[in-house]
Amino acid sequence: MKKEIVLTCAWILAIASAFFVTPDRNYISYIDFSSLLILWSLMVIMQFFSTEGIFILIGNRLLLLTKKIWQLAAVLIALCFFTSMFITNDVALLTFVPFTILMLDACDRKDLLIPVIVLQTIAANTGSMFTPVGNPQNLFLFSLMNSSLKDFLLLMLPYTGLSFLLLTAGIFCLKNKSQPCSTQQDNSSHIRINPVTAGIYALLFLSAILTVLKFIPFYILAAVVLAVTLVIKPKIILRADYALLFTFIGFFIFTGNIARITVFKESLQNFVAGHEVLTGIAASQVISNVPAALLLSGFAKNLRELTVGVNVGGLGTLIASMASLISYKFYVRTPQCKKGRYLLYFTAANIIFLIPLCLVNMAGL
Repeated sequence: MKKEIVLTCAWILAIASAFFVTPDRNYISYIDFSSLLILWSLMVIMQFFSTEGIFILIGNRLLLLTKKIWQLAAVLIALCFFTSMFITNDVALLTFVPFTILMLDACDRKDLLIPVIVLQTIAANTGSMFTPVGNPQNLFLFSLMNSSLKDFLLLMLPYTGLSFLLLTAGIFCLKNKSQPCSTQQDNSSHIRINPVTAGIYALLFLSAILTVLKFIPFYILAAVVLAVTLVIKPKIILRADYALLFTFIGFFIFTGNIARITVFKESLQNFVAGHEVLTGIAASQVISNVPAALLLSGFAKNLRELTVGVNVGGLGTLIASMASLISYKFYVRTPQCKKGRYLLYFTAANIIFLIPLCLVNMAGL
């Protein structure tokens, strides 16, 4: 319960709401099985790529081209920014933050751990907002929106584009950025990738994208992913984030019950409607953006605005995006870590990014 606080809270709310709305056959209609099965499929597919070391291999090959510290930092941050659009912000940080710690240690630049890891975290959270598969809240909200992929990308483009410019500026603010890299070794020589298996999972990922775009039924995707994984690498099924999936279910039950209580439903609709961006940002700071999206989606009139709110709201506090905790946990495991300095730098950097993105929304761009 201590380890999965959000999951625990979701089910406490679900159980409490059941005292007001007696469990019945309508409960099953609360659950968005399409989002859950697509999310599960993507988790399994990404776990395969991650465990096979494919992302590390790509990163190492890119790093061989770097000669100065700012180039090294740029590659490490860009990897989080661009890969998060397709492999989710969580997987990007799980893959590249440990990789960054090793690289900066090899270069004897541990003084850059905090700024680079913080910028990587922001990069993953802002890069992932661009696509429907970049993070769980986008996948869920896109399934509810009557929107094309093009419309979604255009909706988030101003925020992602500005974030990229701010990240670029952040890289050039790094201390002693022109210092040469002291390591150019390839740390991926031990990685062996089966091209046939990798090709099969690449096809599964393409199928997942087509499923998000509603070209393939979600249950067919889940069945194929399950069958292929059981044949190729069954243990990967256990590596999916089932805590997140059950968090979704808990919030589905809670919001479904609240929607059947007229007083609560009307009050929340009046509070959220017309203020989707603001409530999305504010709620994310306290409960993180995935639960915020799940809770507010049932009462928002403008899902496009809510999408902007919960994505931009991933910036701010350490828990605004649960993915940010991944980076923090990796950093605090490093020798002589400075937790207070990290939190101060993280908060300041996030505010610096959050304010311009809010201004973009206010300007109606």
